[in-house]
Amino acid sequence: MRSAKETKIYYKKMKFSKPVLVVGLPGVGSVGSLVVEHLRSQFKAKKFATLYSPHFPYQIVLLKNGAFRMITNRFYYIKRGKGKRDVILLTGDAQPLSSEGQYDVNDKIVEFFKLMGGSEIYTIGGFGTGAQYVKSPKVFGLGTDRQAVAYMKKHGITPTDSLNMAVVGSAGMIVAFARKHGIRASCILGETGALEVDANTAKAVLQALGKLLGMDIKLDDIDKLKAETERLMKELEDAQKGAAGQGADRRPQDTASYIR
Repeated sequence: MRSAKETKIYYKKMKFSKPVLVVGLPGVGSVGSLVVEHLRSQFKAKKFATLYSPHFPYQIVLLKNGAFRMITNRFYYIKRGKGKRDVILLTGDAQPLSSEGQYDVNDKIVEFFKLMGGSEIYTIGGFGTGAQYVKSPKVFGLGTDRQAVAYMKKHGITPTDSLNMAVVGSAGMIVAFARKHGIRASCILGETGALEVDANTAKAVLQALGKLLGMDIKLDDIDKLKAETERLMKELEDAQKGAAGQGADRRPQDTASYIR
């Protein structure tokens, strides 16, 4: 008998045409979340499955009018028509909190996708550079086999073999479990800085992903968010310069007046 405490996916039975899974969960720069939410919005993707897990944070999400829901991951689908692969999107409120949870939840995600007849997976993440803001972010990629890496390289994505790094969380673990289950998978990482929400990097990843999937992804909305981010960064930079200038002009007696 199954335990009520295990990770579960509740879903509506669907038929897909050689579906591709695109995963964007909360992470560095919110790059993955931004990418998948943009795709969900533009293509009016419909939800068909919800994943619940005791490995998620023990809290609820507050909604309008006093309503609430549990922390979840959610699957959406985009039907692309005859001769094209359908796209399944996975996004959500959080990633598992523990190593055990990462293994459990990400393995179940791949098993579920395989059950849907899945053919390929792309996970999206941010690669933190330590900078405040990356104006021209590079997009890196790793894959389960040479063909996957070659396909990304063909479309302008730089292989990660030059990076001394580890991919933490679902972006890496799902690719690992995909190989275990015999599904081709790739992880796409956009360079990002210290921003919590990096629309500039999300745009770079969307441009690359559009080529990989053969999808016409419109970028107007993400461009607006990018412009607003850059405006705020400029204001912050000007404020920091102003503060530095005031510090340089301060006379010794000014400083002494604050000593009590």
